[in-house]
Amino acid sequence: MRAVLHAIRAAVRGLSLLLLALLIITPLAQVIMRGVFVLPMSGAEELARYFLICLCFLAASYVTVEGGQIRMEEVQAFLPERLRWFVQLLIEGAGTVFFATVSVFAVVTISRNLDNQTATLEMPFPLFMAPLALGAGLLALETFVVFLERWRAGHAMAKSTNLT
Repeated sequence: MRAVLHAIRAAVRGLSLLLLALLIITPLAQVIMRGVFVLPMSGAEELARYFLICLCFLAASYVTVEGGQIRMEEVQAFLPERLRWFVQLLIEGAGTVFFATVSVFAVVTISRNLDNQTATLEMPFPLFMAPLALGAGLLALETFVVFLERWRAGHAMAKSTNLT
């Protein structure tokens, strides 16, 4: 199971880096094409927006793995150890349910709009919505992994923020 998770995380990280590069290159190419060659790229803005959407949704699970999500540790620091553990379990459990629900609803929306497409690029709607479904599913998986780690540890996650 750990090998599968490691492979998924590596793929998400690589895909996120590729999307970040595409997000930078697309507007740069648009500026060069418009400014130097006086030939604007049709749909470059929509394509850059799509890369941004993909990057945000797909990289969110990797951010969760790396501990980059907002945890409000300052507030949790005032809670007793046992209560803080229960709050952390509640947060991760609710996150798992929420992200799984979003993923399911995205898949349902995709299945009901198979013939639609975006306006400018005429991108198929399932391709446009796929990052939401996949990203929310990956977020549900990673949030559930964090939930299981908290559960198995039996204590609250150590606070890494210094209060002054």
